Amino acid sequence: MTFFRAAICAALFLAVFARGLAAQDVTLSSPDGAVEITGTLLGFDGEFYRVQTQFGELTVDGSGVACDGPGCPSLSGFVSEITLAGSSAMSEVLMPALIEGFALRNGYQTHLEALPDGNFSHVLLRGQKPAARFTFLASNTDGGFAALIADEADVTMALREIRPLEQKAARAAGLGDLTGPGRSRVLALDAFVPVVAPSNPVREISLPQLAGMFSGQITNWQTIGGPDAPISLHMPVSGSGLAQAVEDRLMVPFGAGFTTRIRRHDRSSTLARRVLVDPFAIGIASFAEKGAARVLTLTGPCGFSLQASRRAVKTEDYPLTVPMFLYLPARRLPKIARDFLAYVRGPAAQAVIRRAGFVDQAPERIPVSRQGRRLANAILASKEKSGLEELQRLVTLLGDMRRLTISFRFEPGSARPDAQSRSNVEQLARALEAGEFDGKEIVFAGFSDGVGPSEGNRRIALKRAGAVRDAVIKAAETADATRVQISTHGFGEALPMACDDSEWGRQINRRVEVWVR
Repeated sequence: MTFFRAAICAALFLAVFARGLAAQDVTLSSPDGAVEITGTLLGFDGEFYRVQTQFGELTVDGSGVACDGPGCPSLSGFVSEITLAGSSAMSEVLMPALIEGFALRNGYQTHLEALPDGNFSHVLLRGQKPAARFTFLASNTDGGFAALIADEADVTMALREIRPLEQKAARAAGLGDLTGPGRSRVLALDAFVPVVAPSNPVREISLPQLAGMFSGQITNWQTIGGPDAPISLHMPVSGSGLAQAVEDRLMVPFGAGFTTRIRRHDRSSTLARRVLVDPFAIGIASFAEKGAARVLTLTGPCGFSLQASRRAVKTEDYPLTVPMFLYLPARRLPKIARDFLAYVRGPAAQAVIRRAGFVDQAPERIPVSRQGRRLANAILASKEKSGLEELQRLVTLLGDMRRLTISFRFEPGSARPDAQSRSNVEQLARALEAGEFDGKEIVFAGFSDGVGPSEGNRRIALKRAGAVRDAVIKAAETADATRVQISTHGFGEALPMACDDSEWGRQINRRVEVWVR
């Protein structure tokens, strides 16, 4: 019965399977014929069978059984099938570029197959024989989660985090907790940015003003110091991940809804071109596809200014950053898919991501000498002598260190890191396991908003820094902690990134940074 117990244990893993094999009866037999499993074949990934039986859904190692029945697949000519659904922005540029890079690195040739409704497949060939087929169902983030929940896709491409109703539906469908460890990862970073024509005299805008424009409350440029001219509004299509990010990150915090006067576009590149030829237009576009349009600087009433740059997006110092997620169900993917997912985390893939115009996840180290704007803002914002003393303590401690472009922020009203930060925990843990920081000193520096007494804010910031440190150490299971000197410090409100007069500003200020010496 050892084989049978192993089969039951293997049911904890699910397979990604060759589609088209569903609803076929099979019998899986152990080599000695003592144990047989009969049921409906739900899928086969080249290594494992997935069968619906009287005991429930089982996943069985194909190397330990013989398959008999009309649904049994051909083992010699098997082609791994992986279906990805969701964001068209990811499927049109980023993912195909990564698949090409993966194929080149592993000796595959690629062939593009067009499918109905604008979908397509990238076939990986070994010689003349197909080895795998990556099929893309390009729609939007909503469609990607719907396809995953309906078992019509193996991976979701998303420009936002999964929402509570989608989490609930995924659990009900047997996909597990898609917010749990390993269920999502950040592939790259983008941001949504306000863009205007170069001839537009306006150079900066506050987030309340931006929300006021796209809600229809501000209709003339003169209201924000521009020319006396009506404002023309441009945005991505409704339902796209970028449009949903704008709604979640910009409109909802200010209690605003979109006006019907907005002109919608399928691609950010198209939107940017339309804005370029209209001196009185403003659009919200992808940072990666802003083209020649000019990006407005974000400002606040306290005098802070935030500019969209590759480094500001990577550190999430720019408040409108949009992570590009892959969501994975709690089931086993074919080996070639697992190899691809391992590849996209490596340095070769980060170079591909940069060439595609997106912001990669490769850590960079920023010296204090490059923190001039942040330090200047902090000095201006400091209203008490104690604030300047805290800044002096910060510069004394971190002055000869470098800041990693990895930041940790938290879900609203919670001590739990947000989805981007959970991905950063895994990334930093892998670097510790690889020995990248052996012999070095790492400081987890916590910061808070400016609400409440300074001493209390320092305690809160220190607690957050400790929580992130503990999460990273726990995730770095094979790392030797004795080879790295790790400490935590809390600086409270000493180094604000944004004004504290809004929830989004306070959210930006509540963070943990990582510094290395």
